[in-house]
Amino acid sequence: MTETPPNQTETVVSGWAGLDPSGKVTPFIFQRRENGPEDVTIKILYCGMCHSDLHYLKNEWGITVYPVVPGHEITGEITKVGKSVSRFRVGDRVGIGCLAASCMECEFCEDSEENYCDQVQFTYNGVYFDGSTTYGGYSELIVSHQRYVVRIPDNLPLDAAAPLLCAGITVYSPMKQNDMLRPGKKLGVVGLGGLGHVAVKFGKAFGLHVTVISTSPSKEEEAKQRLGADDFLVSKDPKQMKAGTRSLDFIIDTVSAHHSLGPILNLLKVNGTLVLVGAPDKPVELPAFPLIFGKRTVKGSMIGGMRETQEMMDLCGKHNITCDVELVSTNNINDALDRLARNDVRYRFVIDIAGGGGGVPKL
Repeated sequence: MTETPPNQTETVVSGWAGLDPSGKVTPFIFQRRENGPEDVTIKILYCGMCHSDLHYLKNEWGITVYPVVPGHEITGEITKVGKSVSRFRVGDRVGIGCLAASCMECEFCEDSEENYCDQVQFTYNGVYFDGSTTYGGYSELIVSHQRYVVRIPDNLPLDAAAPLLCAGITVYSPMKQNDMLRPGKKLGVVGLGGLGHVAVKFGKAFGLHVTVISTSPSKEEEAKQRLGADDFLVSKDPKQMKAGTRSLDFIIDTVSAHHSLGPILNLLKVNGTLVLVGAPDKPVELPAFPLIFGKRTVKGSMIGGMRETQEMMDLCGKHNITCDVELVSTNNINDALDRLARNDVRYRFVIDIAGGGGGVPKL
């Protein structure tokens, strides 16, 4: 594989890791490879806390390898570049999302859809081609092949930009892939959380009519007044859902809890599309009749490739789109994880790695 790093000395790094399914993290010392010819070393300043972090920490998907250092919404500054690096310089403001490695040779990699490469490895809980473990952004620094690094526009604050590297690209990619970036289209967003609030912002930036679908009536004012949504439907209210029948061109379902897709599908026009980007740990309910009688499509989507991620980040710079975040000090990570499990966040926790609370664990 072209990106396998050569044998070389390693750098000792401090961070926070889950050691068991308790869902807690603890200070953890580990090693990262030294900067190779195609690598950049990044001092991590901020790292977003994704709901996927909880799934991995608790082994809810049954694939966690402990110890696991979570975090795939990473922003910081480059401190070192390899001799073959052409895209970046020391001091650049950059980010790393979910991708750590891919084969670089298959049809998906050639089309910069590295996320669909069958040899893809993720930023944490993965294995590099040299056999070393991937550890994520709950740590002080990270080393990455330049291919998997994006530039952060100067006008975007690094803390509020961090969740764009997962939450942002997760909703942007299906909107682009399904031709939903044209003014006048009608978008539905199921769930007003870390992903959903960014989807609303994208929709309004591109001139779409946006409807938020939520189980929580209390979120209506925020959806409309703060985020600019045009309509709001309470999914538990049969009258509201019936009134919205066949009103939407496209729906992004961001919910990670178990739920039925039937009532949501009925909101779509004939030939409408529902895209799942949430990841429930149990199968969702998919009744046949709403599909058959509306000639509707249900699809899945996961993040995006590197070219698309940079495109998204540049558009966020152009439209000044960031995430609504709550900064977390490093000595309050476990408290934030507890709150995240209760969905008690508006709308994304971001760890202040370099300057918050107790700082990084001492070596």
